[in-house]
Amino acid sequence: MFNIAVVNVKDLIKYLVGLVAVVLLLIWLTRYFSIDKNKTYNVENIELKSKIQSVLQNNYKEAINKIVPAIKELSQNEKEEVLEEKIASEHLFKKYLEVELANETVNPKNDNEENNKEESDVEVAQNENLEEAKTNIGTEVVTQNPIVANPTDIYGKVQIRNQTGYVLNEDILNPNIEVNASNIIIFHTHTCESYTPTEQNQYEASGTYRTIDLTHSVARVGDELTNYLSSYGYNVVHDKSFHDYPAYTGSYARSLKTVEALKQSNNADVIIDLHRDAIGSNSDYAPTIRIGEDYAAQLMFVIGTDGGGLWHPNWQQNLKFAVKVQQKAEELYPGLFKPIIVRNSRYNQHVSKAATIIEVGATGNTLEQCMSSMKYLSKVLNEVVK
Repeated sequence: MFNIAVVNVKDLIKYLVGLVAVVLLLIWLTRYFSIDKNKTYNVENIELKSKIQSVLQNNYKEAINKIVPAIKELSQNEKEEVLEEKIASEHLFKKYLEVELANETVNPKNDNEENNKEESDVEVAQNENLEEAKTNIGTEVVTQNPIVANPTDIYGKVQIRNQTGYVLNEDILNPNIEVNASNIIIFHTHTCESYTPTEQNQYEASGTYRTIDLTHSVARVGDELTNYLSSYGYNVVHDKSFHDYPAYTGSYARSLKTVEALKQSNNADVIIDLHRDAIGSNSDYAPTIRIGEDYAAQLMFVIGTDGGGLWHPNWQQNLKFAVKVQQKAEELYPGLFKPIIVRNSRYNQHVSKAATIIEVGATGNTLEQCMSSMKYLSKVLNEVVK
């Protein structure tokens, strides 16, 4: 047993030595070939990198050639957008100054063009056949809770509330006036004045009984008057510029610039500043007259004078014109007009001998009633100035 064990140990030692030698040889060979492979790989890697860089450089050039013009175009577009924004801002600022400070020249023609574009439905209405107002029909004032007029003067059937220090004698009230009606100008110092909404005429309010929606404000009533007068053959210029928005204060200063500009290209005696009456503490105050089967808002002349100290050589002529129109209205449609109010303020009426304020209805009236009034007002005016 002992001898066999010794022999096995010697053989084992030889085996281990040989095994170690083989392992060492394998390690050396592995390292040798690894170095060559790395050298080869490094060479190939360098070549590959060179090729990639060449490709990338070419691609960069190609990409840059495509991107740079695009960037240039984008930059130009951005510059144009910035310029447009700047122009728009300057335009808005200028318009603000025109409205708020009245320092810029008013261009009613442009304002009208913009308004007409926004109101195609009104343009369509102008082309429709309008029913001429009938005469010899019954009328009745049907105002609920009317405000007592308390006239101070009566000339024939025309009632007047004189709120000035002037004595209105025969010489002042006698309607011996002739006017040139080849052109008629209609505008609105308070363009945003509106009425009680109805199911057919809802609007977004910009204040108490006020809206910038020209299809539902007093400007729409002006459209109706324009339509009817045009149907009689008159050349009517209707300006719908905003004079009371965004600022109410200074409205008359702004509307004066408008009407003066209009007169330069449209010489006219008859100039109507169409309003909605703001009188009355109750919002439901609605001066109304029934004419035949129609319900119409009552109208009222407001005539200014030089009683407040402003130069106004035309006020007596303006009053004569109002008396003449109201006389005819009392003949055709008694009650269509409330008493004429004569005040110390000038109201821009110095611009013409037949310049007036006509107030159509009040806050409690509907747009439909006010538009109905224009059928009868136009009939009266046609009888007076034709």
